[in-house]
Amino acid sequence: MLQQPMMEKLHALKLQGLLEALERQEQDEAARELSFLDRLALLVDQQWNWRQNQALARRVRTSRLKGAACVENIDYRAERGLSKSVIRALAQDSAWVKNHEHIFVLGPTGVGKSYVASALAQKACRDGYSVYYTRTAALFRDLNLARADGSLRQLLKRLNRIDVLVVDDWAMAPMSEPERRDFWEIAEDRYQTRSMILTSQLPVSRWHEQIGDPTLADSILDRLVHNAHRIEMRGESMRKQRGEKGEK
Repeated sequence: MLQQPMMEKLHALKLQGLLEALERQEQDEAARELSFLDRLALLVDQQWNWRQNQALARRVRTSRLKGAACVENIDYRAERGLSKSVIRALAQDSAWVKNHEHIFVLGPTGVGKSYVASALAQKACRDGYSVYYTRTAALFRDLNLARADGSLRQLLKRLNRIDVLVVDDWAMAPMSEPERRDFWEIAEDRYQTRSMILTSQLPVSRWHEQIGDPTLADSILDRLVHNAHRIEMRGESMRKQRGEKGEK
C-alpha cells in the first residue's frame, strides 16, 4: 500500500502519470520483482507518456479542428483524385510544418476538402505543432472586431505564434480593402516562419482576382504559392452521394 503522504506529494508535484503507474506496480507481482532501476525506468516512461498525452489533448482542444478527422481514416476509394502516397508523404513527421511550407486543398464543394485539411492539421498536432482552424468569414470577422476594439495587433501576434493556421473556404468572395490588408499582414508574418493550410473551391489562378488589389494580390500570393503543396480534388459532392444512398 502506498503511503498517503507520498501520494499527496506526487499529486502536488503534478506527477499524475507517475502516481498512476506506481499504483499499478503495487498491484502487479511481476513488476515488484523487477530491480529498483527497472521499476524507476517504467515509472519515468509512464510519466513522460502521460505528459505527452496531456499536451496533445490540449493542442487538439485549442486547435478548434472540425470533427475527429485523422489521416488514417481518409477514404481513398471514392474517385476524388486523392493520392495516398502524397498524403502519406505530407503526414510523415509533418515535415512540411518544420520546413514552413503551406498546403492548398482545392476542389468543388462537398468532396471532403475540410476533412483532408483537418486530418493533416491533426497529424501536425500529434507531431507536436500548434494548430488553429478557422473559416475565412470567421477569420475576417474576428479581425474586424479586433480592429474596432483596438486589439488587432494582439490578435495578429497570437495568430503568428501558431505553427499551422488552417483557413477553410478561402477566396470564396472578393475581399474588401481591410480584409486583403489584414491577410497580407498574416501572410507576411508567417512567411518562411510558419505554415498554413488553405482550402478553396477556386483554383489558385482565380485567387488574384478575388483578392482584388493587384499589388497586394501579387504580394500575398508571392508569399504563399511558391512554397506550397497542392492537393487538387475532384468529383461529385460526397454529401450528395450519401443522400442519394439514404445515408445520414
